[in-house]
Amino acid sequence: MIIHPTYFPSILSYAVMSSSDKILFEVMDYYDKQTYRSRMYIHSANGKQLLSVQVKHTHTDGKQLYKDVRVSNDFDWQKQHWRSLETAYRTSPYFEYFEDDLYPLFHQKFEYLIDLNIKTIETVNELLDLNFDYDLTQTFNSNYQKDFRYLKNAKKPLEIEQKLPIYTQMFDDRNGFLPNLSILDLLFMEGPNSVMYLEKVKEMIK
Repeated sequence: MIIHPTYFPSILSYAVMSSSDKILFEVMDYYDKQTYRSRMYIHSANGKQLLSVQVKHTHTDGKQLYKDVRVSNDFDWQKQHWRSLETAYRTSPYFEYFEDDLYPLFHQKFEYLIDLNIKTIETVNELLDLNFDYDLTQTFNSNYQKDFRYLKNAKKPLEIEQKLPIYTQMFDDRNGFLPNLSILDLLFMEGPNSVMYLEKVKEMIK
């Protein structure tokens, strides 16, 4: 199956990845803005909050391969992201449990977006004891039997999102349940039980 490696992937993306022993990460298509490749959503006191990775903009025709997109470190966006996570999840059941493992990711500088995104996935895999092998695409191919590249789209909610099982979230007493947030939301709220939740979502995707 093929999918884009994204920034602390959405729950749907993670359910898809955890359902396969072998994954092909798409890195050879053109990069487009406002996708999960450079953003994640968390549950804050004010509702759904966007955390966006700062990338360097090119002055070409706008067509840049995903693998070539560079992270901009002129602004300390990582510090801002970590503060937002602390504010939203400090009192969650598992924030302190995973804090020491996640903290270094927000203080390590990355040159390429693809390296950052894959590192977030590898880190979450370790925390949840998930294991799947992956390769990176070497050329672009539009035809795959199991193609989940559409999950990178952050602007168009999917119908399945409204059918996802409910779990307890921070601030759900005021904002209600927010489906398909970053895997970090599930991790901080459910901890090791996140794997069982992903198993339920897998069955819905098949």
